[in-house]
Formats: sequence, structure tokens, C-alpha cells
Amino acid sequence: MTNHDLADLLRRSRILSAAVIEDPAHAVPLAKALLAGGLAVMEVTYRNPHASECIRRIRAEVPGMTIGAGTLLTPAQIDEARAAGAAFGVTPGFNPSIVRHAVDQGFALAPGVLTPGEMEQSLALGAPVVKFFPAAAAGGVGFLKAIAAPYAHTALRIVPLGGISEANLHEYLALPLVIAVGGSWLTDRRLAATGQWEAITALTRRSMAVANPGA
Repeated sequence: MTNHDLADLLRRSRILSAAVIEDPAHAVPLAKALLAGGLAVMEVTYRNPHASECIRRIRAEVPGMTIGAGTLLTPAQIDEARAAGAAFGVTPGFNPSIVRHAVDQGFALAPGVLTPGEMEQSLALGAPVVKFFPAAAAGGVGFLKAIAAPYAHTALRIVPLGGISEANLHEYLALPLVIAVGGSWLTDRRLAATGQWEAITALTRRSMAVANPGA
């Protein structure tokens, strides 16, 4: 997947679900629950040692789901995620060496950014889709509105994460530079831990209706 493909994917889905999967056995039913709710893209975070196993299981058993790998902190993790079958990656912060490695490998990456300077660096390095994190703590919708004008004519596109939920996602998606919003509200760990897959599907369906009101 190229960075252009990633932009198209997120523009269509409007939501990127970030999942911290505690038990590999939950990976497939969680992916199926999101897919049943109308969401066909998810991020599996590398916050535990079995993230690659979760990606492999989803790739094998839920072919309709496009899987990204999140919380990538090193070039080695990018290589591990690609080998597991991740279609794209997401980082929490902006590390030029990681962005260069991903671009050199032809691996779509949405680097984490917090400032206009980091956004410009990411754009210059060939990664125009960026994750604005932590969105709410960094100024949220007001901040993104304030910086929009200088970048409206560029390829820069933003995916805010951090403090976003079903209640406020429409405010972010109304901004021209925002192609999708991300967050973990769809994959609540308490719901996953107790196997409440239908509840996750219902929550996903509601959020997708908010994000894609004309669909």
C-alpha cells in the first residue's frame, strides 16, 4: 500500500479504530465485530509482544479487514509489522529516521505530529498523511482550524487521535484537512475482555453513521 492508497482508504472509511488487543484470541472476533458494523480498516497497536500474531490471525481469517500497525517506535518494528502482514503503519510521534525507513521500504506510514513544523517535515519526506496526537490536549478542532489555510493547497491530510469519541467525531470530520478520525472508543477493552462483540458492532455502526451521514 502506498501513502496515496492510505489516503484514499481513510478518506472512504472516515474512521480508524485503534485496538490494543490484550489476548490474541480476541483478534479475529474483534475484527469481525468492526467489519460487521461497517468499518473495514483497523490499527493493531504494538503495545504488547503478541501484536504481530494478532495481525497474522486477522489477515488469515478476516480478509475484508485492512490492518495497520500502530505505536511503531523503531525501524525494526516497521519491518516486523510488514512481515506480519500490516498494510500500513502509524507512529505516536515524529521520528524522521522511522519515516525515511518506511518511505524507503514503500510502506505507507502516518507519522504522529503535533506542530506545523512536524507536519511540513512529514510532507517533505513523502508521508503526507499524518496522525495529529494527542488531538484534544493539543487544541483539538480549534487548533486544526487555525492552521488549515497554509496547507489547504498541499497534499497534507490529517487523522486526529486522542480525546475523540462518537460524541465529537463529526466536529473533526467537518474540517477539510481531516480525512478520518481515529481512536479506541470502538474497541473498549472491557467489551473485548467479556466477549461483547455485538455491542462493539452496534457502537461501530452508530459511529459510522455519524461519520458517513450520506451513506
